[in-house]
Amino acid sequence: MLVMMPEILKPQTKPTKNYLNAALIEKMMRMFMKINFALHQTFKIKRHTPLFITGILTLSGFLLSAKTSAQDAGKHTVSGKVSDIQTKETLPGAAVSTIPAEAGTFSAADGTFSLELETARQLVVTYVGYKNDTIPLSQGPEQLSIELKPLKTLKEVTITSRRKSTEIGLLEPAKMEKIGSKELMKAACCNLSESFETTPSVDVGFTDAVSGYKQIQMLGLAGSYTSFTRENIPDVRGLAAITGLTFTPGAFVESMQLSKGTGSVVNGYEGTAGQINIEWRKPFEEKEPALFLNGYQSAQGRSEMNAILSHKFNDELSSNLLLHAKSNWMKVDQNHDGFLDNPLGNSFVGSNRWFWFSPKGWEIQGGVKAVYLDNTGGQKSFEKGTEQIAGNPWGYQQSLTRMEAWAKIGKINLTKPYQSMGLQLSGVYHDQQSQYGIREYDGRQQSFYANYIYQSIINNTNHVIKGGVSFSADAYKETFVGTAYNRTEIVPGAFMEYAYNYQKKFNMVAGLRADYHNLFGAFVTPRLHLRYALSDNSALRASAGRAQRTANIFAENTGYLASSRNFVVSGTDPETPYGLKPEVAWNMGLNYTKKFMLDYRDGAFSVDYYYTNFTNQVVVDVEKPGEVSFYNLNGKSYAHSFQAQLDYEVIHKLDVRLAYRFYDVKSTYNNILKEKPLVAAHRAFINLGYETNSNWKFDYTFQWTGSKRLPERYTHHEMIVAEGNSPSFIQMNAQISKSWKEGKIEVYAGGENLTGYMQHDMISGAENPFGKSFDGSLIWGPGMGRNFYVGFRYGL
Repeated sequence: MLVMMPEILKPQTKPTKNYLNAALIEKMMRMFMKINFALHQTFKIKRHTPLFITGILTLSGFLLSAKTSAQDAGKHTVSGKVSDIQTKETLPGAAVSTIPAEAGTFSAADGTFSLELETARQLVVTYVGYKNDTIPLSQGPEQLSIELKPLKTLKEVTITSRRKSTEIGLLEPAKMEKIGSKELMKAACCNLSESFETTPSVDVGFTDAVSGYKQIQMLGLAGSYTSFTRENIPDVRGLAAITGLTFTPGAFVESMQLSKGTGSVVNGYEGTAGQINIEWRKPFEEKEPALFLNGYQSAQGRSEMNAILSHKFNDELSSNLLLHAKSNWMKVDQNHDGFLDNPLGNSFVGSNRWFWFSPKGWEIQGGVKAVYLDNTGGQKSFEKGTEQIAGNPWGYQQSLTRMEAWAKIGKINLTKPYQSMGLQLSGVYHDQQSQYGIREYDGRQQSFYANYIYQSIINNTNHVIKGGVSFSADAYKETFVGTAYNRTEIVPGAFMEYAYNYQKKFNMVAGLRADYHNLFGAFVTPRLHLRYALSDNSALRASAGRAQRTANIFAENTGYLASSRNFVVSGTDPETPYGLKPEVAWNMGLNYTKKFMLDYRDGAFSVDYYYTNFTNQVVVDVEKPGEVSFYNLNGKSYAHSFQAQLDYEVIHKLDVRLAYRFYDVKSTYNNILKEKPLVAAHRAFINLGYETNSNWKFDYTFQWTGSKRLPERYTHHEMIVAEGNSPSFIQMNAQISKSWKEGKIEVYAGGENLTGYMQHDMISGAENPFGKSFDGSLIWGPGMGRNFYVGFRYGL
């Protein structure tokens, strides 16, 4: 910056020839003033700060002042001060020139100026951010006080972009749906099993007509084929395959990432259909309230309360306490079959987490979590503790205790930020006792998990490599109708993953891991993800990989316990779990994502296709009435999945989501290739979300579910009904919410299954629950009728 001192700006006393045309100089000076004003506005420089342009203007003024000679007779002095008309603050650096062009100068640091004039008639004063002022002159000495008026301040223009509630990125090598808290709040979202009502990629249905549990499906496969992680640590697995979805209250969830197909080898060898990673609320985030409360009450007698206390001690240390309580206290039987549609009971979830970030690059977090639930259901007249014999009410009871502890330790190389390492640790104790009529099922699981990851680059950041080792140990003790099924699985493993990026055009992630299972031996898991950008707004992706898992046949199929079906386990190897082989599948997929702008509003279109082929599967066969069989696959088993989805903001703040999904899922049952029962081939989906400027939100979801194949089954009178198809049906959900104080206070009200459509024959043989035709496991439709609810969210 060039600062011109006042003494330099005084009129010259030595005669100087005028080498420049005065009119040209005046034009140049006005041009420089405009440039000076633009620079001030662009770079937000205070009006008192001179720029180099000011120096140029000074030179211009100097040259103008040379037009007349100091030796001329009749000169007189004009002096004065320039200030702000409102604040009276002096304005240094104001340009002062004459008309006609005779002399020029700038005001000094105190706003004063002085000129020697002869014939000038007017004085023009200009200053950045102020209106120009023209002052008439007399033909003698003058002392002026010039006050400039500020220009009218333009109103601030704010350009905002609404972040979508669900986003699909274009840069990741694998397609990932990022489901934010805004999406989760479109519905009551009381727990994880109820968090996918507005997500067309996931199907949700009841496991049976007694327990009230819900199970998800992805790619036409049961939820046990999906890998659930909590911040990339394994979460819902083992004996918690069905019950575990209720262990994460919706109020705890900050966001989710959903990906289809096999994932990264870093996260393990399971996850045939995909991965759902849950991110909990974090105490160190700026927008996280110190206290968050969420209450919920339904017309069907379900009461819930959540409380989250967060505290940031300093920039390095923070913690939060998460609490949840739920009670089902009303007996509800909307289909009038004499059985409760939802069991009575209470559940409690509590968790405490700590985060520490060191300025030296260390990051450590850890936490504990406890779950307790106690449920009682069955016939309306059943009381807890009633003996289960013919003639007494049929009852369902379950008590569950679960404890978890975990830690994540990471270190970033501050001198080489591309180098990092991390260690994940987790321990689980799970104990449950269940009774379905005369049958009892008890299970206990103790698990330990460790995963060490090292990341670096090869030459540059276009070549990223990850490597590490993992170890998992699971001890299971199960008792089914007096028979013990105990086993211990120990699996050490190692993995390597290479990621290549070519500008923003092409990505590749290739991974390979090798594991040794103490019961199944060694196996290798390869996985590959490719991405190619067809344009700046579109991406084509492909994936392929292998997955392996151990089936927990009782915990994953508890719905069949709500029946009189005989359980037949046809295992042949006494050294393996239940005598069965591990499940092994290959998954391959293609997906295309296109983002666009139409009429100044954003939109996105995506289409994907996935094919899953089982080389071995534990077949769950319910083709024979009164029986459920488990045996190794002998033949083909596969699943084709196709989905198309369109998201668009039709008018300002009205978001529309349209989706269609097709499944072709078949397996071999006793040497016959058949469509898998209770899986809808077709599903259509519409979601509308509108938000007003006054913070009202309206959400509406419409779902059409096509027919499902039903196997042979007993009627109420122990007659056999041939296999057939269920009817298709429609469900509608809606919610209205209103928020105040920047979203810190919100109330909401909504309705689920607004049409009231229910599967009224959910339980065959309900009048004789101890007879052989009793079956509450073939659920193809909604298990609960119309439900209304209200709730609130409060953040302090």
